[in-house]
Formats: sequence, structure tokens, C-alpha cells
Amino acid sequence: MKRITMHLLASMAVCLLSLSVRAQDNKPKKLDILIKGAYVFDGTGKDSVLYDVGIKGERIVYVGEPTKSFKAKTLIDGTGLYLSPGFIDPHTHYKRQLNNKDEKERALLRALMQGVTTVFEGNDGGSPWPIGETLHKWKETGIGPNAALFVGHNTVRRNVLGDEDVQPTANELKTMENMVDRAMKEGAFGLSTGLFYTPGNYAELDEVVALAKVAASHGGIYDTHQRDEGSQSIGVVASTEEVLKIAEEAGIPAHISHIKVSGPKTWGKSDVLIDMIEKAQAKGLKVTANQYPYEASRTGLSSALVPPWVRDGGIKAMRARFLQPELRDSILKGIAKNIEARTADPSKLVLASKKNKELHGKSLQDLSEQWNISPEEVVIKVCSTSLPSVHSFMMKDEDINNFMVQPWVMTGSDGGSGHPRGFGTFARKIRKYALDDKVLSVSQAIYKSSYLTAKTLNIKDRGAIEEGYYADVVLFDPNTIKDNSNYDNGEVLASGVPYVIVNGKLVIKDGQWQGNLPGKALKLNEK
Repeated sequence: MKRITMHLLASMAVCLLSLSVRAQDNKPKKLDILIKGAYVFDGTGKDSVLYDVGIKGERIVYVGEPTKSFKAKTLIDGTGLYLSPGFIDPHTHYKRQLNNKDEKERALLRALMQGVTTVFEGNDGGSPWPIGETLHKWKETGIGPNAALFVGHNTVRRNVLGDEDVQPTANELKTMENMVDRAMKEGAFGLSTGLFYTPGNYAELDEVVALAKVAASHGGIYDTHQRDEGSQSIGVVASTEEVLKIAEEAGIPAHISHIKVSGPKTWGKSDVLIDMIEKAQAKGLKVTANQYPYEASRTGLSSALVPPWVRDGGIKAMRARFLQPELRDSILKGIAKNIEARTADPSKLVLASKKNKELHGKSLQDLSEQWNISPEEVVIKVCSTSLPSVHSFMMKDEDINNFMVQPWVMTGSDGGSGHPRGFGTFARKIRKYALDDKVLSVSQAIYKSSYLTAKTLNIKDRGAIEEGYYADVVLFDPNTIKDNSNYDNGEVLASGVPYVIVNGKLVIKDGQWQGNLPGKALKLNEK
């Protein structure tokens, strides 16, 4: 009798603790938010269904047939709108906004207004240090979307070796491994590299493998801006082979950030990379990629065009070499080679600078004609006094589309400031590539922007419209969703996203920020 009583009590407790509230219950249930009448895309790639979605606290507690069984503090009429999981951006450069004293900056409206509810930072090998301090700061001060971190290889290397072209001793490598270990314990989701950038470009394979093994031991991933995306050094094919070798030797899932084939010498090689990756997957390697849907990249002018040996030691050392007459010819030849590899056309290399209006929006060709010097000399003159970015129009639609439809390629903005991708990537993916050009279906575009990313990066209970999942939810209008930024004005908010919910809180209502900061600082393996 006692055993039966205990069993009954346990069963009753389970019923009382259950978050799932079904419409078949007889009495109305109180919800915080009830969304009625929307076309619900659950994020897994399935077609939409006309469902109601109920939210209580931070979680989704009902997804099902329209019902009158609920009472809610806030009722949202979703008629004519598409409802999906909040989008997850695996590659951003939003640290200035997330760490800003201004609450509106920390709200990160450029992301929220695209429907992005989770962002990753610490990409391209550059991360805050220590990781734990930044995560704690975000928790204390508040942020708009959820945010997570990678630990950056360049950051770790610079702390131990500086910006010089040197290789670590055994003790120095151990120090670097300990830094990665600490970062992973503090919540980093993996190791990021920027092997194209200084000082990561000086690292050899064994160093990267050793650090990736540490990340792997904690269940993290290897996120990489690979060594070459075109033909500037070892070539994109050899660079991809390096990524796959690191994944295999370290026993870690590899994620290629903003996969592309850049420059005229590599156009059309998307099929080659896809074949390489699929063969690696067939062998059992976990390999994925993210991509931004634009034909131009954006990076620092010096990183893009000044040879690595000139940048050895950092900006001060680079500028000192510019002044050495015996090096000038070699530097100019190196810059010319990089211009040829990147676009083969100085008019397609356009500077972007908030601080220097004289440079902003002008191509190397424009400045060459204005100053009556060669495009190579323009690079030296500009980099001697300032550090602008450059938009490199170096990708072809055929390759962009080819990568986009691969089942292992997801959406990532690489967004920061100045480039339209930071304000429009996710809206553009749906507007141009799904609704207008039909490269993808809407359900595929949503899947590649939510569930696929959550599963790839090991984000718990996010990325799907499912009972028990965190209530990160976006409602957008298929008739009006649109990216509004362009290369001339890269900082215009997207439109057509009237509602965004983060952790159960309405942060965007009727297209307006509600003045709150409901995002969480996410940690890998957090219970």
C-alpha cells in the first residue's frame, strides 16, 4: 500500500511540474504571451502550419491547434505573419555594441530587427580575454539578444608570443593550451582561428591542432576563418585541406566561417570545395560552414593587401617598413599580387571609414587617379596614417548560390559596422534568396538560420518552436521583410519584423524596441 501511495505521489508531482499545457484541458490556462493565427515554421525544415503558440516565463509551453482554452497577459494577432525560431548568428563582430555603456547599443537592434535572437562573438581568432569576465559583464549589464563566445587563437597567441612571426616553445605552447582550457571551462563554445590574419597566419599546423584538441576535450568546435579563401597564399583548396586535417587530427567538429571562393582565379571552384567536404563527411568528420549572402567581403585594408611579412610585429612595425627605401619595391610587388588575387581590378576595392570621409566610398582606382599614384602606392599612403576597411567585390552569384543550397551550410553575417551584412543578412536571405529568387524555400532559409545552427554549435533548447524550448521567437511579414542597407550606407535597420521575443520577453513590439535587455550570456555545457 505504501509503495502504491508513493508511486501516486510521484506521478502527481510530475504532472504538476510539467510545462506543457494542452488544449484538451478543461479549464483555461494562464499564459504570459499567446500568439494566434500565424503560419508557424518550427525551424526543422518542415512546411508551416497554422498553429497557436503559448509562452509562460522563459519557455514555449504550447504549440498546437488554434484554441480558446488559454488566457494570456499579452495576445499577439499573427494573422498573415510567419512565425519562426529566433535566428542564430554564428559569426559576428558586435563586441563594441555589446560592451557599450548605452543600453540602446547593447540592445543590438541591428540584429534584433532582422529577427536574430542569439549572436556569437570571438570569431576570426579575436576574442575578449578572459572569457569569463565578458560573460559575467553581459549578465550583469544586460544585452538585447543572447550572446555566446569562442576563444580566439589570435588572442591567445598574441598574449604569449606577441605579433611576431615566431613559433612557440614547448612551454609557450603549454601556456597557450592552458589559456584555451581556462576559456572552455569559463563557457566558450570552442576555438576560433583567423589564419588569414596576424598573428594567426604565422601559426603552423601542429600549434593549431594542439589548441583544437583542448577545445575538443570540452565538447567544443573548431571555428575558422581559413588561411586562404582565394589565391593570396596557399590557395583555397590547400587551405580547405588544412581545415580538414585539423579536424581529423584534433578529433573536433570543424566549422568554416563565411565559406567562399574569392577572386577571379578561384571563381567556379565551389564544386571542388563541396566535393572535398562531402568526402570528409563520408569518412566520419563533422564539417559545416556558414555564409553571408553578399558578393563583397569587408576586412581591414592592411590585412587584405599588405603582405604578411610586412605586417610582422604589428602596425608600428609595418609602418616602419614602409619608410625603408630598400623594401619599397618588394612591398609594392606584394600589394600588386594581392590586388590581382583579390579582384584583379582596383575599382572593385572600395574603402570604408567612419573616421575619414575623404576615403569613405572611394575605390583604390578613384584615389589612384585623384592622387596621381599607382593603386599599390595608394595602399601604402593610406595605411601609413589610417586603418580603414575595404569592401572587396570578389565573389560570383553562381558560387554563392552553390554553397547556399548545401545541407551543411547555414547563415552567418560576419556582421560588425559599415558592411550591409551586419544589418541585413538574415532578412536578405529570406527576401532575396527564398521569397524572390527561390534559391531556397522559406522553410529551408529558416532552418539554416536557426535549428541547424543550434545543433551545430551545441546550443541547448534553442533554435526550434517546440514545447519546452526557450521562447526565442520571431514573427515577420513575408510581404515586407527586407534588408535596407547597401554598400554606400551599410547601417540601415532591416524592416518587416514586427515582433521579436527573447527568453519569453517581447523585445520588439510593432517594430519598436521595448527598452528592455532580456538576452542571456550563454555558456557551453551550462546546466
